[in-house]
Amino acid sequence: MSTRAPDVTRTSRGTGWRPGGRVVRVVVPALLILIWLVAAGVGGPYFGKVDEVSSNDQTSFLPASADATKVQNRLGDFTSSDALPAVAVMTADRALTAQDRQALTTAVAGLTEVDGVEDGVSPVIPSEDGRAVEAFVPVSSSGEIADVVDQIRERLTEAAPDGVTVHVTGPAGFTADLVGAFAGIDGVLLLVALAAVLVILVIVDRSLLLPVAVLATSMFALCVALLVVWWLAKAGILTLTGQTQGILFILVIGAATDYSLLYTARYREELRSNPDKGAATLAAWRSAVEPIAASGGTVIAGLLCLLLSDLNSNKSLGPVAALGIVFSMLAALTLLPALLFAFGRAAYWPRRPRYEPEHRHNAIDPRGLYARVGRLVARRPRTVWITCVVLLLAGAAGITGLRADGVPQSDLVIGTSDARDGQKALAEHFPGGSGSPASVIVARGDLQRAADVLLANDGVDAVTVTSADSPSGSAPVTERGIGAVGRPGTPAPAPTVADGDVLLQATLTDPADSAAAESTVRSLRSDMAGFALVGGETATAIDTNDTSIHDRTLIIPITLVVILLILMLLLRSVLAPVLLILTTVISFATALGVSAVVFNQVLNLPGADPSVPLFGFVFLVALGIDYNIFLMTRVREESLRHGTRPGILRGLAVTGGVITSAGVVLAATFAALAVIPVLFLLQIAFIVAFGVLLDTFVVRTLLVPALTYQIGPAIWWPGRLSRPSGRHAAAEPPANQAPARQ
Repeated sequence: MSTRAPDVTRTSRGTGWRPGGRVVRVVVPALLILIWLVAAGVGGPYFGKVDEVSSNDQTSFLPASADATKVQNRLGDFTSSDALPAVAVMTADRALTAQDRQALTTAVAGLTEVDGVEDGVSPVIPSEDGRAVEAFVPVSSSGEIADVVDQIRERLTEAAPDGVTVHVTGPAGFTADLVGAFAGIDGVLLLVALAAVLVILVIVDRSLLLPVAVLATSMFALCVALLVVWWLAKAGILTLTGQTQGILFILVIGAATDYSLLYTARYREELRSNPDKGAATLAAWRSAVEPIAASGGTVIAGLLCLLLSDLNSNKSLGPVAALGIVFSMLAALTLLPALLFAFGRAAYWPRRPRYEPEHRHNAIDPRGLYARVGRLVARRPRTVWITCVVLLLAGAAGITGLRADGVPQSDLVIGTSDARDGQKALAEHFPGGSGSPASVIVARGDLQRAADVLLANDGVDAVTVTSADSPSGSAPVTERGIGAVGRPGTPAPAPTVADGDVLLQATLTDPADSAAAESTVRSLRSDMAGFALVGGETATAIDTNDTSIHDRTLIIPITLVVILLILMLLLRSVLAPVLLILTTVISFATALGVSAVVFNQVLNLPGADPSVPLFGFVFLVALGIDYNIFLMTRVREESLRHGTRPGILRGLAVTGGVITSAGVVLAATFAALAVIPVLFLLQIAFIVAFGVLLDTFVVRTLLVPALTYQIGPAIWWPGRLSRPSGRHAAAEPPANQAPARQ
């Protein structure tokens, strides 16, 4: 019997696809490929332009209501410069000689020749122990801060006498460290993620052409997403940061690959059941569009819940990542089908699916791994799900050790950090808060009142007031008022007044990112409540942490409710979505508990940002639900034909391979974030990668099938599937009885 494609005038297998439309068959896929090729060609060059619209200024992420934001927004009223201060610290193991100090003074004075260094470089200030000097260097915030800091460090190092060590710290130094850490996002991160995905796809698919088509789909989706995000950031509609950029890259590659794997599995099934690749394409697309759209919609809904955040960085991540998911879905449902249609069965070479007229695309191979897992679940459903829950809860017990109340800025970058080393040197020889003062805005009439409060606090070393009349731009403030600057007898300069207010700068005795400095700023805010605003680096960190804690308390329950409603609409059930949400939440708690143990006992990390649990929750719950959606939509499809309990086992057997592959790919892509030496990304990488694997191999493979099998048709309550009738009712096996081999 010939297996040639049917005559071009016939409608294939009732799908509505008419192979006779040769023009449509050629033009539509070619047009889709061309559109994506052009869009990706336009978006590709924007990988090198992200720095133009990216910002890592922490105060720009805060809500407008935060005191630190209000102070930051008004700094320009008191000084014409928006420079970021760099603190140059030069130390020696011996007392510096007059000749040493003169050489360093000359070198510091010459820093004004560096492009990006603004006027106002301070004179060299010696330490009380005579073994160090410091200088404050204003760095333009509109330039390449990392390059300017590197030039400052190089110039001072070249001019430093033998035995003198140079560090550049302060806000500009730490910003330079972060910029350097994120430098590998559009290079190393992408290469590692793509290489990991390629290796996994080749092993799983045992094909050469199919992994290339899937990776092309992911990269095209990423290029177009980046193009759209770039212009939105350029217009000021979105805020793009280094960590948001890294998450966008990983999320698009992982999600697009997952959706692509689901489609390629369906297409392979249809090619075995249909001799015509056009009809197989349409049938596969119809089967895949609902679970892909539902999964993507769930992730998008979860991400958009971040818009409820008060923290602008969280609020920005939601739409940026949601756009990435949109283009991942579009690419998987348009570009990939077009590519696979063009290749046909050759896409799966050397394991090309053959047309088998007797094959039913939903037939189950009883020898398959997941068919055997299904029989285990059917024999002992209660034992399986209870064992899974006990193990998950045991892992979740470690969550009490998770320290997610913020980390010092100096610990954000993993590995070597010149700014961190400089801060330690600074604290040894000078007040720890040098270069990163607390900024206090008060009414002119309350200047002395505020100064007295500041000076009375043990955490404050000195107070100055901004003054345009002073050669250095500021004047000291003591208990007796504003001090003179310059020669004896010189009158005290007048403070700069803007809208009736003045700006005080309080140098803290402790490093700006330390717990002691945080305690000092909180105390100052309490003592000056009602008549002063306190900002600066320490205040910014405080407001960021407090806002992050508020955000996760608000957003996590709202996200759960939104995803629950989507699942109810998708599965036409109430009970099934509730159980799916509960299993995912338990899995998330386990991921956090195990992560806490790894962070504290294995990696010895200093803690975590408060947003780490929030981001981990949004990604894990949304993405973890993805696999349950892939499984349960197929289970529902099979249940309509065969009854609930047989449908559960058939759905598990059919989707097991592709969902496991998708989970491994997604875990690998998120794990790639660990190559960026930033604490936040390392922690997100581990939490999400481990959580996805947990969902893939335990929750979706064992826990959910065992629970649903135990409950039986009632899982679909109150939908009509919860009331089986006819052959389904007669064929429904008991909860502890495995079906015969199929």
